[in-house]
Amino acid sequence: MSEPQRAVELVDITKTFPGVLANDRVNLSVALAEIHAVVGENGAGKSTLMRILYGMQEPDSGQIRVRGEDVRFRSPKDAIGHGIGMVHQHFMLADNLTVLENIILGSEPKKGMALDLAAARDKISDLSKKYGLLLDPGVLVEELTIGQRQRVEIMKVLYRGATILILDEPTAVLVPQEVDELFDSLRELQAEGVTIVFISHKLEEVLAISDAITVMRAGRTVASVQPSEVTAHDLAELMVGSDLPTPDT
Repeated sequence: MSEPQRAVELVDITKTFPGVLANDRVNLSVALAEIHAVVGENGAGKSTLMRILYGMQEPDSGQIRVRGEDVRFRSPKDAIGHGIGMVHQHFMLADNLTVLENIILGSEPKKGMALDLAAARDKISDLSKKYGLLLDPGVLVEELTIGQRQRVEIMKVLYRGATILILDEPTAVLVPQEVDELFDSLRELQAEGVTIVFISHKLEEVLAISDAITVMRAGRTVASVQPSEVTAHDLAELMVGSDLPTPDT
């Protein structure tokens, strides 16, 4: 059986900060239309790796490939140009603006010299229907729940053409019902061909939603596993690098 086409490949990525080796020859391979989790303890290097993939930081060495093409990102704009979008753990929305205004901010469609809000509204409506992200473009963000705000953030990157979506601890701020709704949305996105890479430390959730899991420890990738092959306890042991007590011991 042939290997699935790769959406993203990070090869031997190394990144240092003063006194810290954040990423040490890290490798990550994500198939097209895959939901791929990256797990590890705080300080394992997960967020640094995703910031590199999104162009927020440049690696000291290593290679990034997107759909088989070698790329170098100097800014998020470069990453967005290659179809990569990122939803941060802490949302970056203006409460006093509407859903539509937040989504188009910085990417306002023009008709001549004027804003073409009708075109933006139509595009947002089409994306909402396609991906099952139900949003009212005219509602003020301050009136939305946390889960709805997260959908606005996801819509922002889809509006800019993202087909590879990075999510940083997406369930950390959600109540259980909102987690279920998010996972439904992620499966809808996946069904439409969107590739999803997400950082998480909630291992049961990772096992429930992901197709593949990469484990990081102390700045390195230590394992790439299938959810069907491991338990949450197995993942925790890989994350810390030692045996952990089981409920029976």
